[in-house]
Amino acid sequence: MMDEHEFAKKCDAAFESLARRLREVGDQHDFDVEGASGKLEIEFDDEDETRFVISPNTPVRQIWISALTTSFKLGWSDSAQAFVLDKTGENLNQVMSRILTEKIGSAVQV
Repeated sequence: MMDEHEFAKKCDAAFESLARRLREVGDQHDFDVEGASGKLEIEFDDEDETRFVISPNTPVRQIWISALTTSFKLGWSDSAQAFVLDKTGENLNQVMSRILTEKIGSAVQV
């Protein structure tokens, strides 16, 4: 398992890239992206005030996404050089694309 410093470095880079891309996509699909306290939140202007939360879980060296009443846990993959959801093999952007597409009802590419 990677050490905490290496995890923080990889996680920060992934979050920075993801936040930039989500803000671009959010403008097109009418959702807001907020970042504070080391996490990202996607807020939808719907009757349920739906919110997706993306946050690092440093003790287990994973990025966790809470969305669509599910918790997605992505670990670092050396072969993919990305955070990956073990169950599907999707990287962080692919998982976000899938769950945003499901929520919005039209194709979203992160």
